[in-house]
Amino acid sequence: MGMYKKIAVAIDFSEGSKKAFQKAVELAKMNQAALSIVHVVDTKTFGSIAAYDLKYAAELREKAEDELAKMKEEAEKAGVANVEILVKEGAAKSVLTNLETDLIVCGATGLNRLEKLVVGSVAERIVRNSKYDVFIVR
Repeated sequence: MGMYKKIAVAIDFSEGSKKAFQKAVELAKMNQAALSIVHVVDTKTFGSIAAYDLKYAAELREKAEDELAKMKEEAEKAGVANVEILVKEGAAKSVLTNLETDLIVCGATGLNRLEKLVVGSVAERIVRNSKYDVFIVR
């Protein structure tokens, strides 16, 4: 068995996160590791909305769960035996740095245009604050 037993991949449905997913599947197979496919409904961005709309968050969650279910099926078909999907709410940076895992895989940049100006702000925060290994996919 490999050195990683549980691998988490951060998915925001950007091209970078899709590449990270492919790499996470490879790593999970090589290590015979469990794979968690994680999406965060970033409720931090809802702060500008006068009344936080729970229905909107529920719609985002449902849409993400549908897409992640497809990714789970793809990972299983590729040979990963233990795959779970997680949809969390909150600030992506905080949620991802607090995962219980051996390795976090994420894309270098995500969907936030402002954050694309640097190595993705979420990716940078994960690297700086995670107590686990982090694999950044370009």
